[in-house]
Amino acid sequence: MEAPESGAEAEEVRKEGQLASEAKVHFKVTRFIMEAGVKLGMQSIPIATACTIYHKFFCETKLDAYDPYLIAMSAIYLAGKVEEQHLRTRDIINVSHRYLNPKSEPLELDSWFWELRDSIVQCELLMLRVLHFRVSFQHPHKYLLHYLISLKNWMNRHSWERTPVSLAAWALLRDSYHGALCLQYPAQHIAVAVLYLALQCYGVEVPADSEAEKPWWQVFSEDLTKPVIDNIVSDLIQIYTMDTEIP
Repeated sequence: MEAPESGAEAEEVRKEGQLASEAKVHFKVTRFIMEAGVKLGMQSIPIATACTIYHKFFCETKLDAYDPYLIAMSAIYLAGKVEEQHLRTRDIINVSHRYLNPKSEPLELDSWFWELRDSIVQCELLMLRVLHFRVSFQHPHKYLLHYLISLKNWMNRHSWERTPVSLAAWALLRDSYHGALCLQYPAQHIAVAVLYLALQCYGVEVPADSEAEKPWWQVFSEDLTKPVIDNIVSDLIQIYTMDTEIP
């Protein structure tokens, strides 16, 4: 017969369960941000900024205090301003409504519509205050582009062209925004880690890496260590595991 859990252990289990549940909510909402962003014609950087704003907001607040989809809509609106790809609130509302209610009729410009529009604008101001107006971020995208170009020049052209390492790395980077990796690791480290994982997925080896003084990934980011890469890869795998658990 197993001994009953102590109060501290039970509380720890409860917290772990709550964190796992919240992570799934954030996964679903950031998926909404990405898909709505694509439908709104947003580029990859504004979408990444919207996801980062969303994650950062909920690092500062409790999930049950706010409607996560309203926060997401406001994050999209704010990210458009930050990255100078301005979006109309009307378009954000219409796309979001269609995403969340796929079988419903288009929204009328009634009082509910204007209330929602006002809520998005007010929520944007709240987010700015909570985040202390720090809503500009350094994303891994430019680093990944640079690393891919450099690696392509190192590699055998035929082996590079027959494996979709580049596409896989970009997909991994995009999917990383389902979690809060963007807040936990430097942009350069994430860029290297997604490239590392993409190479691993396709069994592609960097030429002369074993004979080199330092591994290829440390050439790109000198302060990066293998345990950090492993942690980022592990977090990415957790995201994909969560994807299989969410309908």
